[in-house]
Amino acid sequence: MNLHPFIGVRRELHQIPEPGFKEEKTQRYLLDFLSKLPQERLAIKTWRTGVLVRIHGRNPRRTLGWRTDIDGLPIEEETGLPFHSHHPGYMHACGHDMHMAIALGIIDALVREPIDDDVVVLFQPAEEGPGGALPMLESDAFRQWKPDELFALHIGPDWPVGTVATRPGILFANTSELFIDLEGIGGHASLPHRSNDMVIAASQLAMQLQTIISRNIDPLDSAILTLGKITIGTKQNIIPGKARLEGTIRTLSMESMEKIKHRVRQLVKGIETGFECKAHIDWGANYCQVENDETLTTAFMEWAQQEGGVHVIHCREAMAGEDFGYFLREIPGFLFWLGVDTEHGLHHPRLEPKEEAIPTAIQLVTKYFRWRGNHAG
Repeated sequence: MNLHPFIGVRRELHQIPEPGFKEEKTQRYLLDFLSKLPQERLAIKTWRTGVLVRIHGRNPRRTLGWRTDIDGLPIEEETGLPFHSHHPGYMHACGHDMHMAIALGIIDALVREPIDDDVVVLFQPAEEGPGGALPMLESDAFRQWKPDELFALHIGPDWPVGTVATRPGILFANTSELFIDLEGIGGHASLPHRSNDMVIAASQLAMQLQTIISRNIDPLDSAILTLGKITIGTKQNIIPGKARLEGTIRTLSMESMEKIKHRVRQLVKGIETGFECKAHIDWGANYCQVENDETLTTAFMEWAQQEGGVHVIHCREAMAGEDFGYFLREIPGFLFWLGVDTEHGLHHPRLEPKEEAIPTAIQLVTKYFRWRGNHAG
């Protein structure tokens, strides 16, 4: 069986997942690949561990943009694939290897057969955290090549290959990490009256936090507060003096995000008073909502259904987070889901997206750029 060249690229990238702002091998791979392309219309810059690529058009009136993310996740891979991760404890479990292979395929096509307009492709680090979009957006490297429109995709496990799903307006939620540290007084299990037990304080706080969504947010709104990790104690007969709660907040409006954070502060202050302990809140990485441009998204959906060779679905909003939203606050554009039809969802150690989606996406996006860059006003 002949392997599509960019499926091969994806498999090579899949083996070298790296954390945000430490994507050194990934950056070297990208630069090496780009160096082998025809260079007449190509300009390349680096920013931290990211890469910016400009393809000069034949008669540019504006600059179209494409963004992909490049970092992996701290997940031990369980796929058993022959091209599994070579980095223990890290995996491309969110499809960024697919995203990069597609972006390189788009560059390859547009370098060999350029369109009228310029095209800038961004390989952005640290999407999974601490967030690379906002600092890249503010960088001199980006400002010098800032596109007039910007587009992106994300693999969608729930849709079959040959399907794209998107919507005008909000597609992805506002997100905030949540870290709460409690500090009381530890001691011997036989002397609880001389201690200040953070197991009890953390348990009370965990339950109280779950009332915010059910009792403080409009039931017709959408919001999530999930605690994914609680760290307390070292041994069964030691009363722990410290506890740490870690979670995430997701909303479809900034107003709800601010309301949830306000209630978190109030409840944590109540725990401090009620349990005579100290508390500290860290909001971690915060991503704004991904809000697709209404006009561009509607036009793309109509074009893709008629000319793109894919099935288009008008999907609902997702409570997922994506720092691509920072770009869309300044630049009109959109993000869409690319169907990859996989049993296991994003961030799962057995995620195996169907690789046939790679040539499908390259063809779709290249055709869209040709249509938009040569004919659309």
